[in-house]
Amino acid sequence: MVTTVLEATVAQEKWSLLEETYRGEATQLPPQMVSTSLLQGTKDRTIWQIVSVWKSREALEEMRSSEEIPAGIRMFRMTGAEPSLTVYDVLVSATI
Repeated sequence: MVTTVLEATVAQEKWSLLEETYRGEATQLPPQMVSTSLLQGTKDRTIWQIVSVWKSREALEEMRSSEEIPAGIRMFRMTGAEPSLTVYDVLVSATI
């Protein structure tokens, strides 16, 4: 599996727009995605992340090549924020 983290600083007046847009988009995940979460910083509330888990690096690349602009990037840009992307290989995973 692979995890992507999109992170951006979002102005307070755009928080509800981001959350509402994410809720609407997250109802239909692409088949390559395992899960996704929208996170807000606790110390700095302007820092937001979209963390997504993908079936594999190949699955991530397949999705990225099929869309003009990935949904997460599009959502942040709607708020006037430009996100940074970090990709992580998942080495160990556990759920409760």
